[in-house]
Amino acid sequence: MPPTDSHAPAPAAGADLSAARMHALLVRAPMAVAFVHAGRFESVSEQFNHLFGHGDETDLAGAATRDVHVSDTTHAGVAERLAAAFAAGRPLDEEIEFVRRDGSRFWGRLQATPVQWEQPGGEALWVLQDVTAARQQRLQPTWTAKHDALTELANRREFERRLSDHVGSRRHEPVSALWIDVDKFLGIVNEMGAEVGNHFLYGLGQMLVGKVRASDLVARLENDHFAVLLPDCDQHYAQIVAEKMRAAIAGYRLRWGLHRSRVKASIGVVQLQPTLETVDAVLGAAALACAEAKAAGGDSVRVFVSAGGYEELAG
Repeated sequence: MPPTDSHAPAPAAGADLSAARMHALLVRAPMAVAFVHAGRFESVSEQFNHLFGHGDETDLAGAATRDVHVSDTTHAGVAERLAAAFAAGRPLDEEIEFVRRDGSRFWGRLQATPVQWEQPGGEALWVLQDVTAARQQRLQPTWTAKHDALTELANRREFERRLSDHVGSRRHEPVSALWIDVDKFLGIVNEMGAEVGNHFLYGLGQMLVGKVRASDLVARLENDHFAVLLPDCDQHYAQIVAEKMRAAIAGYRLRWGLHRSRVKASIGVVQLQPTLETVDAVLGAAALACAEAKAAGGDSVRVFVSAGGYEELAG
């Protein structure tokens, strides 16, 4: 008989190991996550419990989902929209007013998907984020005037205002701007619908914000056109930023329920210069450079260097 090690632990059963992993994830993950089935919370993360005012002595696991809604009507409406979205192969992603254990209320962004899309009526995954403060901020007139409602980025008016602070400035600080045009975006809208396109634009905008400095400004100008203001950034470094963004967009994947898609983008770069005397002139130069990139086949970067001149940065 082969020798045996009496001190070796018995191999863990697959089910036990999976359960241990799930427990560790729900306890340690810094996210409010819950698994829901048949109108009840099957299991919830520690953060999910805390979000609703539960702790070591109380737990939402096993409780009815009705307990976290402000009324029967609200609960029924959410359940109806969940079922309709899942049946259509879409997640539910919306802001809902919830109630905590002590009766206080908050606004949460609920992102819910079936655990298995083949069984839309089965167990679902809820990911919840407290957006009360962000929602209050968005309702302020000053926020609305400066931001794009869809992407929550700066809007064109705010971008132009910030850009005007640099046009004609004598501070001798290099400032650059980017114009980003998503290639063939209309195809996504035509194929998957406006709702999927809107979620793509939101996700893309958030991804772009993550590629720049806190001092930079990312804006949605219109439709699928974005712009980036880069203070204290000359043409050379603006090219580097533009190329990183081009590569990031090319690698970005839209995953919205059963929908999958990807796109590329054309980017125009311009450094502010004395010959560009107005905001419109700067944006026009960046847009022209972007048009050159698009005319060359897209997924590339072009730099405006002077009136009628462009420099290629291959994608």
